[in-house]
Amino acid sequence: TRGTVTAFSPFDARADAEALRKAMKGMGTDEDTILKILTSRNNAQRQEIASAFKTLFGRDLVDDLKSELTGKFETLMVSLMRPTCIFDAHALKHAIKGAGTNEKVLTEILASRTPAEVRNIKQVYLQEYEANLEDKITGETSGHFQRMLVVLLQANRDPEGRVDEGLVEQDAQVLFRAGELKWGTDEEKFITILGTRSVSHLRRVFDKYMTISGFQIEETIDRETSGDLEKLLLAVVKCIRSVPAYFAETLYYSMKGAGTDDDTLIRVMVSRSEIDLLDIRQEFRKNFAKSLHQMIQ
Repeated sequence: TRGTVTAFSPFDARADAEALRKAMKGMGTDEDTILKILTSRNNAQRQEIASAFKTLFGRDLVDDLKSELTGKFETLMVSLMRPTCIFDAHALKHAIKGAGTNEKVLTEILASRTPAEVRNIKQVYLQEYEANLEDKITGETSGHFQRMLVVLLQANRDPEGRVDEGLVEQDAQVLFRAGELKWGTDEEKFITILGTRSVSHLRRVFDKYMTISGFQIEETIDRETSGDLEKLLLAVVKCIRSVPAYFAETLYYSMKGAGTDDDTLIRVMVSRSEIDLLDIRQEFRKNFAKSLHQMIQ
């Protein structure tokens, strides 16, 4: 793994549970202790701490955190306590519940997760909320944006392996004809190719596309599509090229300018902390000429 959070050693779930109880008991809360423990243990260890907490005190650790903490710090600590796939399922549920849909969250999660992760999220969603994620998403979205999400939800991208040069050429030609060479755009071709081909195959297609058309595939998507579909297709292309670079950019724009999109900042930092945050940090410095650490500060 290329995460910044790894298993803590020597680990003692009971001692951590006792320290957390002490930090929250009585008047006032010792936020430093909570922060120190929860950010230096990995997710599996945090689950063990929660279990020890319940065994020792008959209390739910997450409920206690919610009642003792407030604001963004509470959101961050509670997020760290969710098992990874439950974290994604929960984020998606909140993106589609109530008035208005948060397309940004749907785009970020479904464009960046591997097929295995998507299958896992669907399963957990069903267990946790007794609802079918695909049905929920189709109920809240429409048009080509909805179709692309449904393709990604199938999690049937071709497995990594041999790249068929003939098919690379063919796909690049199909995309060129569906966009730049056509009056209007054949979105369906973009959806099928970008949603089902393997990552290594698509990287070759993007190179071939540049040779044939003289454009980067991103430029074409930018010109030929708009709105939520455009954002989703661009996110998929960026993740095919490099998931860490995609998240570095997502983090950068969550903090750039006046005000910060704290929800996005928290979601990305928590969800990538054990996967590729070291790579994201590297991409961030490379692409934005400052460190992620500096920008967050």
